[in-house]
Amino acid sequence: MGTKVVKVCAAHVAPVFLDREATVEKACGLIAEAGRAGAELVVFPEVFVPGYPYWIWTKQTKDGVPFFVELMDNAVVVPGPATDAIGKAAKQAGVFVVMGMTERGGGTLYNTLLYFDNAGRIIGKHRKLVPTMSERVVWGRGDGSDLSVFDTPLGKISGLICWEHTMDLARYALAAEGEQIHCSVWPGISAVTNDPNSEIFDAVAECACRHHAVAAQAFVICVMTPVAQDSIDRLGFAGRPDMMKTGGGWTAVIAPNGQVIAGPHTGAEEKLLMADIDLGQIAFAKFACDSAGHYARPDVFTLLINREKQNITEEMLE
Repeated sequence: MGTKVVKVCAAHVAPVFLDREATVEKACGLIAEAGRAGAELVVFPEVFVPGYPYWIWTKQTKDGVPFFVELMDNAVVVPGPATDAIGKAAKQAGVFVVMGMTERGGGTLYNTLLYFDNAGRIIGKHRKLVPTMSERVVWGRGDGSDLSVFDTPLGKISGLICWEHTMDLARYALAAEGEQIHCSVWPGISAVTNDPNSEIFDAVAECACRHHAVAAQAFVICVMTPVAQDSIDRLGFAGRPDMMKTGGGWTAVIAPNGQVIAGPHTGAEEKLLMADIDLGQIAFAKFACDSAGHYARPDVFTLLINREKQNITEEMLE
């Protein structure tokens, strides 16, 4: 496999809450900054555009309806003006970009990772397969049609969203396609202090990412959003640290041996966390346990993947 060093960037940054245009403008500026710093790949957090719907954990469902309507109005149509702007920024900076966003498809919203190459083209996307618990009042389900690994000049890139990392078969599907760089994106739930998972969330994400790095023999770029004051203010929790606080998140770059090689960066300070990753290290991990090769047992276990797009209509042809 040889030595191949790629400079990657994990963007530990917060959006302009529920403002698509302002958040895209901020993203474009950060892409340019990362490009000037030499990054070849920039990864943004889960639904960075236009922000994570924290109200699902902090308010009753009926009280979240106005926020849902605002989220619908600020969701991203793919392709559209927002993706055009991000693609232009990627091209100008000469970097690959993985962007978390709430995507609008018809009358349904999806939790989506969108992939851009360094020419600004959309090369793929992934919709979260199962929104987690209360997230189901906001987002629809994805399907297997976009559970993919993208073969790029930087390496084989893929990713999963938050609690998808508990779906071992989804992780194995990507490992079986030979992923080398895994983009792991999450929200800053550790700053949502009324959530019973807040105290353990960052630790769970760290464990999930470090395990996946070893199990898939891949580099993992773990990116989380810190909670910013504008999100707290908009949700009506200013001065309520018992409900939400600024900061949160655990952002790091992890090697195939499970060791953290950049970060972790936590808290409210925004940072473009940079790391040089050498894909040549993957060979050493594969030597020990190539999970989709000599360490697999297809005579005992096989994975069936349905990659058909799940359509609501079907035409009958004569």
